[in-house]
Amino acid sequence: MKTELIIRSNSSDIDFALLKDGKLTALNKETNGNKFSVGDIFLAKIGKVLSGLNASFVNVGYEKDGFLHYHDLGAQLLSLNKFIKGISTGKIRDYTLKNFQLEKDIDKNGSIVDVLKTGQNLLVQIVKEPISTKGPRMSSEISIAGRYLVLVPFSDRVSVSQKIADPQEKERLKRLIKSIKPKGFGVIIRTVAENKKVAELDKDLQNSLERWIVMCKKIRSVKAQQTPIKVLSELNRVSSILRDLFNDSFSSIVTNDETLFLEVKEYLEEIAPDKESIVSLYNSKIPIFEKFGIERQIKTSFGKTVSMSKGAYLVIEHTEALHVIDVNSGNRSNKATSQADTALEVNLIAASEIARQLQLRDMGGIIVVDFIDMHTAEHRQKLYDHLKAEMAFDRTKHKILPPSKFGLVQITRQRVRPEMVIKTQEPNPGGSGEVEAPIVLLDKIEVEVDKIMSSKMHKKVTLNVHPFIAAYLKKGFPSIQHRWFLNYKKWIKILPRDAYQYLMFDFTNENGKIIK
Repeated sequence: MKTELIIRSNSSDIDFALLKDGKLTALNKETNGNKFSVGDIFLAKIGKVLSGLNASFVNVGYEKDGFLHYHDLGAQLLSLNKFIKGISTGKIRDYTLKNFQLEKDIDKNGSIVDVLKTGQNLLVQIVKEPISTKGPRMSSEISIAGRYLVLVPFSDRVSVSQKIADPQEKERLKRLIKSIKPKGFGVIIRTVAENKKVAELDKDLQNSLERWIVMCKKIRSVKAQQTPIKVLSELNRVSSILRDLFNDSFSSIVTNDETLFLEVKEYLEEIAPDKESIVSLYNSKIPIFEKFGIERQIKTSFGKTVSMSKGAYLVIEHTEALHVIDVNSGNRSNKATSQADTALEVNLIAASEIARQLQLRDMGGIIVVDFIDMHTAEHRQKLYDHLKAEMAFDRTKHKILPPSKFGLVQITRQRVRPEMVIKTQEPNPGGSGEVEAPIVLLDKIEVEVDKIMSSKMHKKVTLNVHPFIAAYLKKGFPSIQHRWFLNYKKWIKILPRDAYQYLMFDFTNENGKIIK
């Protein structure tokens, strides 16, 4: 698999597009001035403490207070508070924790009113960005993520990612980390640490420890009236993407911004010196997202209807409570297989596209998928296994339930950022209201051409379409019409129809009848 990261920068924000074998699988946006990102650490002020919810509101400087539940306080809350108070008063000057005396753990079933008071300062970390009308979700169980390891202060535990399957490798990593980890810190070993040498792990550990010390020095300089204040920022989005996703499959990283180009090159030099050469600066007059076909994929992937191969399509609806995805086979006919096999084939294609859509749109919460009905337990199990395998590449925490009696598959996916929503409709050029963008129409035509030509049921095929669209399909050499001829070894006649509305089209056979 070939992975490419395309970074587009303009005056207000930065867009990151991740392509796998040319297909858009993730799209992120970093807006200039965004003050609240997952991983940011704040010295915040406790607001109202709610005994009924066993939670508290926290002022981190956002228009809406953050939310902190008792279960997100962390067992070592008393140690954290003692340490922060010691830093603020100047009594603690050694920030490494090697001589720090830990307090006892708080009761896991206790009450928040016993450990937090309104107006007190508390070190908190953002675990969920502000979404809709809600403020950020907070935790006081602090962690500092590196490339290979996550550093957890006031702990002694060493744990390994469950995605590392080899028990011998797990044991090796645990043994190495226990020999190098500083006293007073726990460590979570990330999946990318697999087969790494102790020198690489130790360098990553020291980098995270240095970030912790820098944060403590900042806390020491904060005056009481300055809170709430951010004391440690998560890495910028490009660095965090590379930290979390970068692997040997990356073949190129392209950006149109010289500053970003130098930043990425410098960061890669630190984490993967042998891959530094894959970074390049884009200088063409053609917009970078147009050049790599990303704009087209955005238009065809973010609408309410998403086309797939074999003529199938998804309908994606969003309500306040959940997302609903309906799988449709379209007007596809397949005489070579039974109806049950056709349903399974379409469902498997849909499962792969759904896994991509969840990551692409960053859909979170409850997702209900209505697959095409399957009447055999074997087919339902095959679909369930395939969906789990496709979702295995999704780093966001999720859970998939087997198909219900009604044929519905329920998925829960952790929501930590606002969902990526991109408007794909445009003003109707031939009337009032809005219609799907023309590029979506072209994608639908491509799907229909593939379906009709693959069936080999028609001697002659004619595409009837608005003159503007006909001109686009015929322009240049090789044109889209020529490309169809090379792919299917059969000429498709394109007939401009003045009577057709801008986005209307249909196919007719040798007898002039519309192909359904």
